[in-house]
Amino acid sequence: MDENTIDWNEVWKNQMLKNIESKCAVECARVWNNKERATQYWKAVQNNKEQNQKTIEGLPLTPDSRILDIGAGPGTLTIPISTQVTHVTAVEPSEGMMGVLQDNIAEYDADNVTCVQKRWEDVEIEADLDGPYDVVIASYSLGMPDIRESILKMVDVSSRYVYLYWFAGEPSWDSNYKALWPSLHEGDYHPSPNCDVIYNMLYQMGIYPHMQVFPVNHFNRFQSIEEAVEHFRSYYNITTDHQESVLRDYLETVLEKDNDSLVMNGSYTSVKMWWEKETGE
Repeated sequence: MDENTIDWNEVWKNQMLKNIESKCAVECARVWNNKERATQYWKAVQNNKEQNQKTIEGLPLTPDSRILDIGAGPGTLTIPISTQVTHVTAVEPSEGMMGVLQDNIAEYDADNVTCVQKRWEDVEIEADLDGPYDVVIASYSLGMPDIRESILKMVDVSSRYVYLYWFAGEPSWDSNYKALWPSLHEGDYHPSPNCDVIYNMLYQMGIYPHMQVFPVNHFNRFQSIEEAVEHFRSYYNITTDHQESVLRDYLETVLEKDNDSLVMNGSYTSVKMWWEKETGE
């Protein structure tokens, strides 16, 4: 088939829906509705600050910049960026993440941050946002089934730049899912689509982004196997004692001992895609 006849948005949609179905409809926003889990994520962000700092250094920020952060989580980018710009609008759908984000806004005196607790698909540009924005960022938050419409909305609210971050190849967590899923749920795990689908779709839209590919290493630290099991319970949709036993056995084989704690090391290949509206469309 000629690649020009492929509807890359449909490719994305089909792969994303298969991913959601294989995970028993455990959507990201639902996983992060628990504030305690969102707090754990924020702590993990603090353990991996170096990569976060590199991301921020690669953005065209000025003291006058107005930023839109889509899928802001607990403030991974929003909080440090807020110290360098005039305004940040943070869009985050999950209750737990939004709770931690608001706590962080108060703790870091980030009074130039406005929060919108909605899925990006449900955001109303005129009613919910205060655009246009000099830089629109979607950092590992592209879990929208209709990615084309989502990106068009990003372009609409941007006065200059759009930055997307997603994955290439197989992240370490997908390897874990593939290894565990048949034993846990008697079915295969289907990963979410990779960045190549986004790139091809952007090309069909007449957007030719810059691209940068770089490896990322990260880790989660636990004080006990029980803490690790509890942490991963919702990720793997654990609802029975048998599933918990399978998960525990697996974690005991992959967690590495580090003094008095257990560490889950992970890695992925990140792809940064960005373009400037004045020259990229």
